[in-house]
This record gives sequence, C-alpha cells and structure tokens, in this order.
Amino acid sequence: MQWTPGDRSNVEDVRGRGIGMAGIGSVGIGGVLLLALLSWATGTNFLSLLSQTSDSTGTVGQNAPPASTSPAEEREVDFVDAVMKDVQATWQSILPRRYQSTRVVVFRDAIDSACGMAESATGPFYCPTDMRVYLDLGFFRELSDRFGAPGDFARAYVIAHEVGHHVQRLGGIEAHTRTESVPLELQADCFAGVWGHAAAQSGRAAKGQVQLDPGDVEAGLRAAAAIGDDRLQRMATGRVMPERFTHGTSAQRVEWFKRGLTSGDPSACNTFGSAVATN
Repeated sequence: MQWTPGDRSNVEDVRGRGIGMAGIGSVGIGGVLLLALLSWATGTNFLSLLSQTSDSTGTVGQNAPPASTSPAEEREVDFVDAVMKDVQATWQSILPRRYQSTRVVVFRDAIDSACGMAESATGPFYCPTDMRVYLDLGFFRELSDRFGAPGDFARAYVIAHEVGHHVQRLGGIEAHTRTESVPLELQADCFAGVWGHAAAQSGRAAKGQVQLDPGDVEAGLRAAAAIGDDRLQRMATGRVMPERFTHGTSAQRVEWFKRGLTSGDPSACNTFGSAVATN
C-alpha cells in the first residue's frame, strides 16, 4: 500500500496524557487514588478534574506525543493520519452535503473518552457522543500477531470501518438502528470496502493519495475474516455462541466488505433488509 505522510491534522495524539487526563496532564494512578479519596471524604467530585476538556470544535486536546516513542511508532501515527485523510476525502466526495470531518484519537493503554473509560483491550471504537474514532496503536500488533492479519491494508480496513460508523452517525442510521449491532457492524464493513474500491483506482499515488498494491485486497479480506465473532469466540472459549454475536461471523464480514470493494457504492451496503438511507 502506498501512502504519503501528512501534517497529522486528522489525528489527536494523546499518547502522553496517561489515562486520558487532558487539562491536568498525566497524574498517574497514585494521583487518581488520591482524588478518589478526597471525593469520598468531602463529597466533592474531584475526579471530574480528570475529565477531558473540549474546545469549541470538540477537540479532545492539543497533540501531546509521549516522551518515550520510536521511529516505528511515529510512522504508525503518520500512517493513521494518511489513511484517515484519504478515507474522509472519499466520503466527502460521495456525500458532499452531509459528510463532516472527524479525527482519530490515538492513545496508550487507557482513555476517558466521551463514551466512558476504555482500555487498549477494548480495541478501536467510534464514540457517537463526540463523533471521534479512538485507537490504541497496540491493536495493530494484535491484529498481526494474534489474529494473523498483517499488512498496511488490514490496518487501514480497521480505520475505514470505524469511519463507517461516523457515516452512519451523520446519516441518522445509527440512531434508528442502534439495537441492531450486527447489521450496523456489517454495514461499516461494507462502507470500509467502499473506500477500498476508491483506493484501488490507478494513478492515486502520484497525487499523494493512498494507492492499493497487488495483494492488499487479500490482506483486507483476511482482516475481516480474522475478527469475526465466531472465530474470536472459538479462540477465547473453544465454542461458538451465536446469541452473543455483536459484529457478525467471519463469512458475513468478508461478504459485506467485498460488496463495498466490488461496487464502490454505499447504496449496496444496506444490511438491514429494509429501506435505510445511505446517501
């Protein structure tokens, strides 16, 4: 996959903020316990000091790269920014009157998001409250080492999937179908494929856009298959429990991702079996 580093304007880098503690910096676990004790003793919620503050644009905070990092990790941040820029440009082209830009909040270990506390084990997620994508870069290593889905396009698929949830939020799909988690997730897979279709077109690299290479599509399909509910349940418990599915089976995820890849048309992504507007 070919991509060009940008200015990181599509990323909010809070890796240096400890447990997502914007406003007062990283106070550490000892500070958290002290504030909890003061809150209990006085009846005043001192823990609210740890809440992430937002500016008028809804930004979590200024970029704060960690003191300890590496060239490889910085390359991953640049990669996230480049993919996010390209995915959003695609949706801006498809939905020029509706699409509103968002950002990826890159954190380490844990963060107090607008949708509540989340740890790296949560995996990448989209928060409809502040309309942000949240990502711990450690998930990329999990995707490759644990789930057997290496490669840049596998990682890009994950980002594009979360932006798919943003498209759902902007279109009102999420609000009307929030109890149907599997169709929502499968549609986000299909929306990721819609971007993949655009990224596969020739001549994009010369314009500084993301350009897929031969073999990238297969990597994306492996990623979709790797994180199906049936496979994850079998890995964790040795058995499959369909009643607890939240994202769909590996076969379903591959199927809907392929539909987006093949068509490049969000109207082909109606996973609900009824009229749900996608444009």
